[in-house]
Amino acid sequence: MIFNSIEFFIFLPLVFSIFWVFAKRGVKTQNFILLVASYVFYGWWDYRFLSLIVLSTLVDYVVGRKIYASQDRSHQKKWLTLSLVFNLGLLGFFKYFDFFVHSFITAFSFAGAKMEHQWTLDIVLPVGISFYTFQTLSYSLDIYRERLKPSENFISFATYVAFFPQLVAGPIERASQLLPQIDGDKKFKYDQAVQGLKLMLWGLFKKIVIADALAPIVDDIFQHADSYPSTTLALGGILFGFQIYGDFSGYSDIAIGTAKLFGIELMSNFKFPYFSRSIAEFWRRWHISLSTWFRDYLYIPLGGSKAGRTKAVQNIFIIFLVSGLWHGANWTFVIWGLFHAILFLPLFYLNLNRNFLETPNLFSSVRTFFVEGTQILWTFILVTIGWIFFRSETLSNALLYLKRMLFDFSHSEYHHPNGYRMLDYYLLLVGFSIFEYIIRADERNPIGFKNRYVRFLVYLILIFIMALFYDDGVDRSFIYFQF
Repeated sequence: MIFNSIEFFIFLPLVFSIFWVFAKRGVKTQNFILLVASYVFYGWWDYRFLSLIVLSTLVDYVVGRKIYASQDRSHQKKWLTLSLVFNLGLLGFFKYFDFFVHSFITAFSFAGAKMEHQWTLDIVLPVGISFYTFQTLSYSLDIYRERLKPSENFISFATYVAFFPQLVAGPIERASQLLPQIDGDKKFKYDQAVQGLKLMLWGLFKKIVIADALAPIVDDIFQHADSYPSTTLALGGILFGFQIYGDFSGYSDIAIGTAKLFGIELMSNFKFPYFSRSIAEFWRRWHISLSTWFRDYLYIPLGGSKAGRTKAVQNIFIIFLVSGLWHGANWTFVIWGLFHAILFLPLFYLNLNRNFLETPNLFSSVRTFFVEGTQILWTFILVTIGWIFFRSETLSNALLYLKRMLFDFSHSEYHHPNGYRMLDYYLLLVGFSIFEYIIRADERNPIGFKNRYVRFLVYLILIFIMALFYDDGVDRSFIYFQF
């Protein structure tokens, strides 16, 4: 089941009504309803893979309690190892088995050896496995570090793992932040629910009007990169940047907004990343739940930046490469991660990686407008080059795309594959960027205008534009479902 489907628009009001009708019966009833709803939500896609979520939940529930009950550090390490091996093994098998087999066969082919591809299994990737395995892993790791006590109620823990708004594409929540809310008695708050509905509307707008509307154009340009000139290929990279942002941040907004309807607050996952003035700032604003996860559970345990510059550089490369590989079993993602590591290193060496912690304000002065505006533009260009690797199906396709984009200086006007007027899309993206700049101070309150008439007008405009750009022929699934 996906957020922008008819099934979800039936499912959500039904679950919302049942939840609050029976909410007075206590936390156990509330969590049981959420757990059943979450399993139905996930099982709607493929009920067979529910067994993986249940098994992962059981393993880490037991591991957490065993680690906490033991006073022997070596004994605790054995239980933690079980959690790591199980979760990473589960993720590795479903996501990377075929990738490593293909890479192994390809490597041997360069040496003249011929090997058959019969060892590959063509495994179906369970939706959301990268997200819920990381979520359960953080639970076991936090208990091992003595930063968290284990959950005493299995239903509560299972609800934490499977909570349907963020189950398949995040945000990747920490148990220390989400579990106390699940364990607590949830009360309906009108203002919280209204804010949730606003976030859902804004998320749907980004998904339908930005991501889905741009998808046919992006697909056409990337599929025919060998026949388009540089200007069109540059356009394709830029539009994909907007597409993936609208798609993924739109999902996160809907997830956060949906959780608010049940009295639960999820962490922010995006903070207007395309207004970043450096790559370091971009990674503080893009997919925050993943970047902070790698920081806390990989970068810092490896020694972070406290073990000397050489070690720190090594650790930076590791987290960016692992981040790339986390996104998919393809060398294009690995190169994408390596590209961002290379961009990040100069900032680290010059101690500039902690600059720009405040919200950008381009119009504070003429100098700021030109200096920070140039920094934002340059960062966006670098990120867009990285997106070309991310979007391309193979490394050779990405290199061909870049070669033609950088060295084919011919120009021709691009025409929409379905015959629509491209000017409408350009105006849409300009208007979208202006609106995002206006609301840049608070990503959780995108339609927070104080005047109710202005708010009502914005609602009407968003709904009208969604109806105008809605295309029933577009694949409506979210990009990050494949990760």
